Amino acid sequence: GNNNLVSIIPPWAHEGGRGKLLERLKDPQTRKKIKHDIIHGVEGWYNHYTAVGGDWSRMLISGNNRFRGLTMDRVFSLRHPNRKNLDFLEDFMDLLIEEGGSVSTVYAHHTEKDMNLALQQPWCSVGSDGSAYAIEGPLRRGNPHPRNFGTFPRVLGRYVREQKLLTLENGVRKMTSLNAAKVGLKQRGMLKEGYFADITIFDPKQILDQATFTKPFQYPTGIKVVIVNGKIVLQDGTHTDATPGRVLRKTKLPTKP
Repeated sequence: GNNNLVSIIPPWAHEGGRGKLLERLKDPQTRKKIKHDIIHGVEGWYNHYTAVGGDWSRMLISGNNRFRGLTMDRVFSLRHPNRKNLDFLEDFMDLLIEEGGSVSTVYAHHTEKDMNLALQQPWCSVGSDGSAYAIEGPLRRGNPHPRNFGTFPRVLGRYVREQKLLTLENGVRKMTSLNAAKVGLKQRGMLKEGYFADITIFDPKQILDQATFTKPFQYPTGIKVVIVNGKIVLQDGTHTDATPGRVLRKTKLPTKP
């Protein structure tokens, strides 16, 4: 998931805002308690550190930081190339202080086995949880999670075509009609008379994500045409300059999607 390095710090240490957090990180006694809670957890707190098994190689700096695109184990090595027996949690807190208490970070939480199991459940739908990025211009910033460019093509290319975990029809359903039903979007998510024409035309033999954790700004292959509200916005890889998109607000949620 895409989050922040500061999310490893337990909730109580954030009370009072970032200034108070930095004060606590600089206090030796408070640091001991913070380290204890990071390792042992706090009831009700989702601990990103333990979620990745305390493996710093599964944390990648994604923001506009001097270590952007590097995993935390590499960051430690660059910060202390000749030091042995480094206390990683201590250096992690030092880094947070240096960066003003915020470092955008991608966490590799889940195993492929877990993802495959979840994806095959009939109630599981697919969403990107992404933001607005582009490969150039002001929307090219940081080192974001590759999901921003590759979520849906990955499902169709990897899990449908290559691994055959899903049928093509079920893969499309999990990204369209099932999501629309879950969040209460009327007349969306299906190719049906009277519905808004939101259509992606793709080649099922070619579609595949290209974005990676170290090179996230890469568009997928295999998408021919994108239509939004009945207007073509992408034609053979070129934006048409049409802007028919609109904000969608949920309606009353159905009792059963």
